[in-house]
Amino acid sequence: MESSAGPLRLMGHPSLDLASKTAVVIGGTSGIGLTLAIGLAEAGADVVATGRRLELVRAAADRIRALGRRSLAKECNVGDRSSLEALHAEVCAEFDRVDILINSAGITRRTPTIDVSEAEWNEIFNTNLTGTLRASQIFGRKMLERNYGRIINIASVASGRGFFEVAAYAASKAGVVSLTKTLAIEWARQGVCVNAIAPGVFRTDINKALLDGTPRGQEFLVRTPMRRFGELQELIGAAVFLASDSARFVTGHVLTVDGGLLASGVNQ
Repeated sequence: MESSAGPLRLMGHPSLDLASKTAVVIGGTSGIGLTLAIGLAEAGADVVATGRRLELVRAAADRIRALGRRSLAKECNVGDRSSLEALHAEVCAEFDRVDILINSAGITRRTPTIDVSEAEWNEIFNTNLTGTLRASQIFGRKMLERNYGRIINIASVASGRGFFEVAAYAASKAGVVSLTKTLAIEWARQGVCVNAIAPGVFRTDINKALLDGTPRGQEFLVRTPMRRFGELQELIGAAVFLASDSARFVTGHVLTVDGGLLASGVNQ
């Protein structure tokens, strides 16, 4: 994967090597999830990138196999517990275990909060927060039995800030942060580290209409000291670190990758 600074290099300390690890990325067929799935494969892991659309699942599996890693084309709906259970069973049958779980499935909509329907609110929470809980329960149980696991949830800089007209998204991501910390302290003694990545403003299919050529997009650029949106591959290093043995004493942490947005006060 290329960045403006050239190819991203993941070679380095042996404890960052993910060879012999198996990862599942839920919501891993587009945007942040797909980028992280490819990044874990580049770091040596066998990776199953899953989502609701089988054609995208197959395309992601092909990209992972092209890197010389094993994969599995199995679709999954994070809103359906039986679908997650079937995914877990099939991955364990093929790979014996899951070492790394990334919960990246997410949706958002921009609606004035006074007009947000309960149906819209519940749909966003069901995917972003309850879906994270479901997957963590299903995959985490076996991790606890093995006394080893890495769970990485995708939060947001909106987790702790007020973002205009995306109340359901921001509240659900705040819930992801709280859930991450709670699971971390409950599961720490059994070798399961639970952390989150909070991306800043990264242009993806689910938010590009809110950013491209809009006053909102311009405001984000002003508030980000680096004066640009993030590039998706700039999230890979954070994920590889949290998935690796280098992070074996890191749990309950929210790693922010935001170009300085949350540190920002006056920028000029």
